[in-house]
Amino acid sequence: MNVVKPLQMDEQGMLQLKGIYLAPYIQLATALIGKSRHAGGNMFRHQIDTMGILIDYGYLDGILLKASLIHDLIEDIPGYDVQNILNIDKDSPEVLKLVMEVTKKEGQTKKDFLMDIMKNGSENAKILKCADRISNMISLGFVTDEKFIARYCDETEFFVFPIALDVDYNMYQELINLVMTRRRYLEDTDYYLRYKE
Repeated sequence: MNVVKPLQMDEQGMLQLKGIYLAPYIQLATALIGKSRHAGGNMFRHQIDTMGILIDYGYLDGILLKASLIHDLIEDIPGYDVQNILNIDKDSPEVLKLVMEVTKKEGQTKKDFLMDIMKNGSENAKILKCADRISNMISLGFVTDEKFIARYCDETEFFVFPIALDVDYNMYQELINLVMTRRRYLEDTDYYLRYKE
């Protein structure tokens, strides 16, 4: 199994991070603290985890990191007032645009949503979706709902692998490893044998 080595943060990277004003976006993300996840934990932690994955892969773009902190806010809080985002800083319009790109529209199927990102998403939307999926796949280690795990692995292989291949080969490699470990879990539980019956 290939292990993705984390990026060593150099002095320039540290200075770039130091100049990114993240606190107001973290504050907005706290609205997700009470929103539980199928994999356990809450949506706030998932936002922070997604941002950490981006930094781990060396993505230090302010728009991308800010959007990662609130990428599920609009989707998970019905009627969310986007003016809260737009009032933060000069980057807010671009941050909101990126968040909307990775937000599933009401009535849109997951398949259509992922297909749209795969075919029409900006590079930042694809990168953010890959980091989001890495976080989600790691969380599957705590899920015992075998059908959910199988569906998530299938979605990742069919939709997110091509997105990752398009933007970051190392993320693609990590996603492959995560899917393989989840598939092994399903094999160990005889899920595939029982599912075929």
